[in-house]
Parts: sequence; C-alpha cells; structure tokens
Amino acid sequence: MTKPTDDQLATLGSAFETFTRRYKLAEAISAEKPLNELDKQTLFYVAQHPACGPSDVARFLGTANTTVSSATDRLVKRGLLKRARVEKDRRAVALELTGEGQSYVTVQCKTYRDMYRLMLERLAPEERDPFIALITKIVYNDD
Repeated sequence: MTKPTDDQLATLGSAFETFTRRYKLAEAISAEKPLNELDKQTLFYVAQHPACGPSDVARFLGTANTTVSSATDRLVKRGLLKRARVEKDRRAVALELTGEGQSYVTVQCKTYRDMYRLMLERLAPEERDPFIALITKIVYNDD
C-alpha cells in the first residue's frame, strides 16, 4: 500500500477542519453552553443503555473511570443525568437520563441525522454507499 501524498493529507485536513468548524458553529448558536464531546457521548451511551454504570460508559468510550465520573458530575449538575443506587448492590450506581437529558439526546440525534442527510444529498445516489463504506472502513479498521 502506498502512503498518502502531502497534497492528499492537506486536502483531507482542510475538509475535516471545514466540516468541524461548520458543525461547531451550528452548535454554538444554541442558547445553552454546548456540551463537550465526552459529555455528549456519555449521554448517548446512557440513552442506549439505561441503568448502565459509570464503568460501562468508561469501557465503551475507552476512558478512565475518573474521567467518566467527572463527566457524570457535570451532567448531573446540568440536570441531564441522574444517579440511582442499585437495590441489589448499594455500592453500585445506575445512570439514567432525566427528562431534560432525553430531550437533549433527541434533539442532538435529529441534528446529526439532518447533518448526515445534507452530506449525503451532496453526493450522487450511486456515490453514497461507497462513501459510507469508505468511512466505515476508516473508522473500524483494526490494523
């Protein structure tokens, strides 16, 4: 396999920077202070895995338990997440979204779907599946 050229790296970097900037600017328009990526991903994970524990989130995100503990502290303070004691093991904590947290996740998921739709609409129909396959290959390549 040949290595990417400097021009390819520069073009890809520029495209990603523009993509990130557009996404971040759209998020910054919101009236609320945006969440950092760790906090968002914590909420998304809890939404898909109700009553999971902080260590489950840490394992999925590949971060330290203390990092997730700080994230859950921030999310609880913002009223997006709540902790509940597990009856069978009073030392364990189950994480759940609050109503506000569920609303946040719902809005964010819709925003992401709209962004993905916009991205794919810019491609010809026959380009979409190969594009998705290439992005998936990059993300899930375990080499």
